Parts: sequence; C-alpha cells; structure tokens
Amino acid sequence: MMSFSNGSKYNTVFTEIHFCYESLSGSCEKLVQPLIMQFLMFLFMASTILVTMSGNLLVITSIAHFKQLHTSTNYLILSLAVCDFLLGVFVMPCSAVRSVLGCWYLGDFVCQLHTSTDIMLSTSSIFHLSFISIDRYFAVCNPLMYRSIINSVTIIIMLTTSWVIPAIFAFGMIFSELNVRGSEEFFEEHVKCIGGCPVFFSRASAAVASTLSFFIPGLIILCIYLKIYLVARRQARAIKQLTKQLDTDTANESSISRRERKGAKTLAIVVGVFLTCWTPFFLCNIIDPFIGYSIPPVLIDALVWFGYLNSACNPVVYAFFYSWFRKALKMIICDNRSNRISSQMQLYPE
Repeated sequence: MMSFSNGSKYNTVFTEIHFCYESLSGSCEKLVQPLIMQFLMFLFMASTILVTMSGNLLVITSIAHFKQLHTSTNYLILSLAVCDFLLGVFVMPCSAVRSVLGCWYLGDFVCQLHTSTDIMLSTSSIFHLSFISIDRYFAVCNPLMYRSIINSVTIIIMLTTSWVIPAIFAFGMIFSELNVRGSEEFFEEHVKCIGGCPVFFSRASAAVASTLSFFIPGLIILCIYLKIYLVARRQARAIKQLTKQLDTDTANESSISRRERKGAKTLAIVVGVFLTCWTPFFLCNIIDPFIGYSIPPVLIDALVWFGYLNSACNPVVYAFFYSWFRKALKMIICDNRSNRISSQMQLYPE
C-alpha cells in the first residue's frame, strides 16, 4: 500500500550503487537483490496473489449463486471479497514487480493510479469491516429491531459509503499531492526521482490519513465487538438455562441465536486478522515522518506485503469457520446439477 520503499534517493541499504535508468540524470537508485532472493520473493508474492484472487473469487461466486446466502451480512462480505479480489488483480502484481526489480518502470501517471487504487482498497476494507461490525451488533444485541434497521436501503448506503468515500479520499489526496503538502522541499530533494514510485507523507498528512483511515475505524470496530462479546456471553448463559425446558419453536429460536453469535465470532476473527496484518504498517507510516524518515524502505515494503496477506487470509477464515461456505464450495466444484436447481439448495437450516 502506502510506501516509498523503492527508488528513494536516500536508500543506502546496499554498498554497490545501481540506477533504474543508468543513462538518465536524476534516476533512482536501484535496489539490487541476489537472484535467489528475487526468486523467493517472486514465489511468495505470486502465491499470495494467486490465493487472494482464487479464494475471493470463490467467496464472490458462492454468495452470488446461492439465494439462501443473499442476506445483509453476506452482501457486505461479498463487497469485501470484491475489494480483496481487485487488490489481487490490479495492485499486488504491480507492487510485486516493483519489489522484485527494485524500480518502477510504468511511468508517473500509472504510479499515481496504482497508489491511489491501493490506498482506496485498503481504506475500503476497513470501512466494510466497520459496517459488518455494526450489522452484527444489531443482529446479536438488538435482534428484534434488526430487520427494521438493517434493511435494503441501509445496506445500499453502507456499500456506497464503503466505496465512494475511500475513492474520493485516495484519488483526491494523491492526484492533488496533498500528501506532500508542508514537506515539498524535502520531497523534491531527497525522495523524488526517475524510476521510483514513492508514496511520501508529510507529518500532517501521515497523521491525518492513518488516523482517519485506520486507527479511528479500528478502535470503533474493537469497541463494537467487545460489546457483542459481552452480550453474547449473557445470551449463552440464558439459553443454557432455558434449553432444558424449551419447546421446539423456542429451541429453533435459540439455534438461530447461536448461529448469529457464531457469525459474529467468525467476523471478529476476520477483523482480528485485518488489524494484525495492517497495524505494523500503519504504525510505521505515522511514525516515520516524525523520526526523519529513518525506517528502512525495505522494512516498509515488507510490512506492505504483510498487509496484503490479509486479503488472502479472509477466504481461509470463511472456509475454516463457515460450514455453509465449505458446502457451497463443494457444490460449486463437484455438483453436476443445473445452476438454477443448485442455486435453490439449502446450505443451513432456516
């Protein structure tokens, strides 16, 4: 995501100096890696991209195909999977080439486009997770009001907000160069060069961007899931006491309640994976301008790829914790019935 890890003029990690464009004045220093390291990096990055694309495509196909999965929560999960899939298709391959070769050869405009898309999709992910946590809060903590509050209009507003605001924020900041505002002289003298694709943040822009796009939403999500956890524990104790003398209808209601709590737990794990993957990068991103940009660019690049791993992990979490997802995958891959018939199949009891 946001990184000026390749092509920076102050990159002195290696003793032998090479340049992205040897014949051009003002060319970036090239980060030269041994061939074996380039191969290992390519293998890791290609595997991450493949898992990200295929895993999220299966999530998209499953939710879109089976009518029983057309619920408010799953529409948000579907949109999140689209976000991760786009990251794997458009952002990660270019980042991989930049990381392996040590330079950016696609020009300034494509660099700005790539950086804006990267920031947009990363910000969009946490917006989706924020709205998913709100959805789960009402499903678990206020189930009687859930259907009246989380309706089709609410979901459309959530989805639109999750895509439009990050897009305006990311593309507006990068193409207007607001991220450089206040440190233009340092950027021109020490960072900008030919053959690099840096994302430079001044102190003010780093603090504002990281806080608004990650730390505040992350804190809100954690508070919401803490509340869900406390309510779910109370519900579990109450259900345990009641199930000894429940009739069938009440037993069915308790089963639905358990399913809602399990869904909230699974999505809490998804949030935990997201925060684990992206927190190190955002901490470095907000600290680096205040310590004279002394964090090694190689470390920042590695943390970016650690963040990218989140997009590959989400489908794995769904497959491990959601029985309906495993059943959907099995039917999609192995079932020979027509699409119309299979789309009506029940993946879990109503």
